[in-house]
Amino acid sequence: MNEVKRPKKPLIFYYGIVLLVLLLFNFLAMPWLARRQVQEVDYGTFLDMAEKKELGQVEVQQQENQILFTDKDKTTVYKTGMMPDPDLTQTLKDSGASFEGEIIEQTNPIISFLLTWVLPIVIFIVIGEYMSKKLMQHAGGPNAMMFGKSNAKVYVKSSEGIKFSDVAGEDEAKENLSEIVDYLHNPNKYREIGATMPKGILLVGPPGTGKTMLAKAVAGESNVPFFSMSGSEFVEMFVGMGASKVRDLFKQAKEKAPCIVFIDEIDAIGQKRDGRFGGNDEREQTLNQLLTEMDGFEENTGVIILAATNRPESLDPALTRPGRFDRRVPVELPDLKGREEILKVHAKKVKVDEHVDFSKIARMASGASGAELANIINEAALRAVRDGRRFVTQSDLEESIEVVIAGYQKKNAILTDAEKKIVAYHEIGHALVAARQTNSAPVQKITIVPRTSGALGYTMQVDEGNHYLMSQEELENKIATLTGGRAAEELVFHSASTGASNDIEQATKLARAMITRYGMSKDFDMVALETVTNQYLGGDASLACSAQTQAEIDQQVVALVKRQHAKAVKILEENRKKLDELAKYLYEKETITGEEFMSILNA
Repeated sequence: MNEVKRPKKPLIFYYGIVLLVLLLFNFLAMPWLARRQVQEVDYGTFLDMAEKKELGQVEVQQQENQILFTDKDKTTVYKTGMMPDPDLTQTLKDSGASFEGEIIEQTNPIISFLLTWVLPIVIFIVIGEYMSKKLMQHAGGPNAMMFGKSNAKVYVKSSEGIKFSDVAGEDEAKENLSEIVDYLHNPNKYREIGATMPKGILLVGPPGTGKTMLAKAVAGESNVPFFSMSGSEFVEMFVGMGASKVRDLFKQAKEKAPCIVFIDEIDAIGQKRDGRFGGNDEREQTLNQLLTEMDGFEENTGVIILAATNRPESLDPALTRPGRFDRRVPVELPDLKGREEILKVHAKKVKVDEHVDFSKIARMASGASGAELANIINEAALRAVRDGRRFVTQSDLEESIEVVIAGYQKKNAILTDAEKKIVAYHEIGHALVAARQTNSAPVQKITIVPRTSGALGYTMQVDEGNHYLMSQEELENKIATLTGGRAAEELVFHSASTGASNDIEQATKLARAMITRYGMSKDFDMVALETVTNQYLGGDASLACSAQTQAEIDQQVVALVKRQHAKAVKILEENRKKLDELAKYLYEKETITGEEFMSILNA
């Protein structure tokens, strides 16, 4: 789907034009218009009029070396040059002329009125109309020529439109949405049986999973107009403008039915109305108008509302109830098969070596979203170009995963000999503890090359397949693996370093979750002591218990981590010779694979 936009000039361009016009008018036009009624005469004419007592008002301008004077009726202004005349003052007194005040050069009342009132008003009206037109176009495009108009982007069919075949790894979501496509193509099939399509479909999932792309794919498959607008675009500075935009959007949609209206990040206007003092009245008015418009739809009008959010718990219940958003479609992170399919879809856009194992890359990229997988393919292509290759290889893809996880290699970071040895023992400590425990993910790679994320080294573990559940034993083994790096430092160097800070953070977080959320504590049994909000945005956890219970939780977390730390120390003590041998090998090679690690360990 393509959207065509016209280039817009910056606002400073229009401000500059207005300023230039005003300056030219003030410095050129006004003086010329004002002075053109002044008649120049010689000094003799001035004396003759004074002698005949025909002067009305006189102004002697010594700095300009000129005299301005009027006739008796003050209808005409004359100008003459000054001459050496010591009797000038007496002559003016005898003539009965008045010398008080300044002479207004523009004495014609009609011209004076036109120049003073009509012309400035006309100029400012023209400039104001022009500026308001340009400002509205700059703010919202062609649809924003009037306040309250919807500035939704309307996409039309193109040869490069997104189809369902371009979206991989979300089979359940595509199955749900394909029903909408079928309804837009064959509505009579549903009307005959009395079925009605959902008025609204809410796409829910973490960032980067392809919610917007799925909405565009529905429009691409349906071959119908597609209105796209972000929730934040409804919120305006002026009260009532958001509600007016909602009305205009739905009016356009009904006129172009069948069509699809897509509201991205709907939580910007759809948050719960909690009645707190000082709430955003504009946002609530916009939400109320949206609720009213969705209720105002007749059945089978052919207008389908799609919305996307990664904060479903913050939406107002009146918005998510059946009759408005009847169907919720989860768009979750892809599983192993889904990751492999997504990689293959994005790999079609680049030249890839035929021997690339996408299954292995998908296993290494566990937990990655569709956007991250697309970024992995692009990073691999960029690496191939930097190395002078014409196609992407397996090593490019594996390195790009490490770039996404830990950042680029730091070329100028040179560790001292002592630091390099500590990092080598630290990483081998992680790998050795993981390898000597059952139900632990196999080690894929160990490196002590510093990365831009701040990591001086890391150990990559990769599960063989999908992993949906984790037992208590597996979680405890994971904590023991996290403490293995510090345990190796303590065993070999009899001291601790700052390199385990991230391990400590992860181990503590995992141990606390086991006790407060997973019910893996005998003392608290199956009691939820912690609540999680924003599950799709990292998951903010907050304790829901008394201070006394919090103190007990802290004690159990410390005891759990201590037990697993002691277990890691014991494993390393029992395998001290292998620890030294593997650390020496990693120190020399800097990067070793999981196969090399296991061959030395099992030798």
